[in-house]
Amino acid sequence: MIKVVGAGLAGSEAAWYLANRGEQVELIEQKPLRFSPAHKSADFCELVCSNSLKSDDASGNACGLLKEELRRLGSLTMEAAAHTRVPAGGALAVDRDKFSAYVTQKLRSHPNVHIVVREETELPEAGIVATGPLTEGALYAAIGARFGGGLHFYDATAPVVTAESVDLAHTFTGDRYGRGTGDYINCPLTKEEYGLFVQELLAAEKVTLREFEKREIFEGCMPVEVMASRGKDALRFGTFKPVGLAGEDGKRPYAVLQLRRENAEGTLLGLVGCQTNLRFGEQRRVFGIIPALRNAEYERYGVMHRNTFLDAPEVLNADFSAKDAPMLFFAGQITGVEGYVESAMSGLLAAMHFLQKKRGREIVIPEDTSVCGALSRYIASPNKHFQPMNANYGIMRGPDIRDKQEKKRLMAERALEEIARFQAAYGA
Repeated sequence: MIKVVGAGLAGSEAAWYLANRGEQVELIEQKPLRFSPAHKSADFCELVCSNSLKSDDASGNACGLLKEELRRLGSLTMEAAAHTRVPAGGALAVDRDKFSAYVTQKLRSHPNVHIVVREETELPEAGIVATGPLTEGALYAAIGARFGGGLHFYDATAPVVTAESVDLAHTFTGDRYGRGTGDYINCPLTKEEYGLFVQELLAAEKVTLREFEKREIFEGCMPVEVMASRGKDALRFGTFKPVGLAGEDGKRPYAVLQLRRENAEGTLLGLVGCQTNLRFGEQRRVFGIIPALRNAEYERYGVMHRNTFLDAPEVLNADFSAKDAPMLFFAGQITGVEGYVESAMSGLLAAMHFLQKKRGREIVIPEDTSVCGALSRYIASPNKHFQPMNANYGIMRGPDIRDKQEKKRLMAERALEEIARFQAAYGA
């Protein structure tokens, strides 16, 4: 029986892969016995920060390319996303509840998956630990004792409002540069409205003022108030950028907040890129400065929480196994990959490597011409200032050409060729 601890994205992927290859899997999950500060659902694969898995463009975006790599490797995450997708332009977004329910049903109905509800308190000698970035309690202490303490950064989630409470008279629909089918609801701001919003955002009371230092905040999920503190136009060149959008009058607004569907019915809308650590009342007040959200009803407010990750280059190999225990593997954000799709990738590859090693076969690490390989190698490469990493072209080995579009096209082609080679080596 192979032990997989944690039924998030990484653990679910690992359990699914192993079970489909005839292995008996003990999937240990603490919910609903115990919930972390950020989790609310008893289902597996709960999406906490956002319902978006980011770009689905395999030829022009590294995360989009990673999705295609995972599809070819038989990813459960990609299968679930395809069945629960909601309109989001060029991004792959899902109905959170249906996504989690899909994965949960798949695993609960698999004859080789044996689900155990309990809080794990010790590291197993063999198995896959995928307890996520919110690992705490006795297991957190055990990991710290084994590997000399954990590293951490602070992460945030964005508010969600009811669609019926948004004043559509102050919005327009459309995707950036006309890509997609008009899935986003855009909330424009004039120069004066934007200035007032930034002013009040910076003055608003936060949940904590001293604990969350800028150096501890992950850049890929930065609170909107932290971004705003970097300059009066920082939001206009980031989360609120109006580039590629035109209002009803055909003109580009001064700034734009975008809303994206949170569920298939479109009754809930997430504030795109508005992760925040403001107090709940302040979120209502400050976002209420935006005309379309003056009377918005909040289904969920943004929150901030600590995420834990290992100093992977010191303790993990590129196959996600511990350097001091060849059959103890880690997967998910605790390894230092950052993002939903990246976490799923680490779970899938950890399971592939675990099974390969269990059956006495040679371990093969994908080359860094693929996103899977680049992330695997990143977490094991010496780095005195190791920080979590998203899928991106910067960590991939690409052709030496100047044409950016052609370079990305060739990188996608080479990546999928590498994934095919990797699959063949593992008989996957």
